[in-house]
Amino acid sequence: MSKKSKKSKKSKKIADFNDTELWTIKSTLKERYSEDVELELADSEIRMSPADRELTEVPVVVWKGRGSNFVIFKVGDNLYRGQFYYRGYQQYGTGKPEYDEIGPCVVELLQVQADHESNESSSK
Repeated sequence: MSKKSKKSKKSKKIADFNDTELWTIKSTLKERYSEDVELELADSEIRMSPADRELTEVPVVVWKGRGSNFVIFKVGDNLYRGQFYYRGYQQYGTGKPEYDEIGPCVVELLQVQADHESNESSSK
């Protein structure tokens, strides 16, 4: 790959979350928690694939709920990854690498966290 094509790949900025995506997240969370949940918008540097050496800056949505922190990474147009964590070393995903719709990403992330919480409380 030439230097020029590498540069253009690096400079391609992933668009921030749009109003529709944010509305979908907020609506899903309100349905889940029966109250409005504060969302934080930020950027994060991630590897787009495990083999990548370089990090790519992507927009993220972060919120807290039920003792957990949630993050949705926007990794392309209509491409999302989700994870939740309790502490830095306790990070969990849904088992699906990427979603092409924001709604299922949020719903499955919440479901996996609820299942994890249930399993943790029943094992104590």
